[in-house]
Amino acid sequence: MQIYQPAEDSFLIDNYLDNYLKNNKIETYLDMGTGSGLLSVTAVKHLEKKNVLAVDINSNAVLDLSNRGYFAICSDFFERIEGKFDLITFNAPYLPFDSREPKDSQIATTGGKRGDEASLRFLKQAKKHLNVGGKIFLLISSLTPMDKLRKYKPKIVSRQKVFMEELIIYEI
Repeated sequence: MQIYQPAEDSFLIDNYLDNYLKNNKIETYLDMGTGSGLLSVTAVKHLEKKNVLAVDINSNAVLDLSNRGYFAICSDFFERIEGKFDLITFNAPYLPFDSREPKDSQIATTGGKRGDEASLRFLKQAKKHLNVGGKIFLLISSLTPMDKLRKYKPKIVSRQKVFMEELIIYEI
């Protein structure tokens, strides 16, 4: 399986994360759906490497990061994750299912039939792994339905127009 390579969404959340970590003191960070590891690399600039955990369902992404000296675990969301974190980010697969998309890229881009299923599953599990006062940054698209996500009371902290959609980072 190919490793998700950084694109506009990755750079948006990476820039936001870098600024956030420069201005806020956190101890522990989890990078859910790490892909290329861009966010973990940024986090290590501000935190002790041992306190940064990268997680991906793609074993190739995990192996690549491990070989580069980062702590990475292959897991389907929080299935194999223990402990709690001050900050958790997820650049979610947020697009609705499209049968024309190649199957090998769907895991990184398709958030389910509607596009919000991956984000909802993540948020349901994430609260058990968040320290008191901790935060979640979730990146999704304006193409992602928000009706079910609103129950988590997300606050928009950054957004960027890209082609026919808007990328949005929510703080939860």
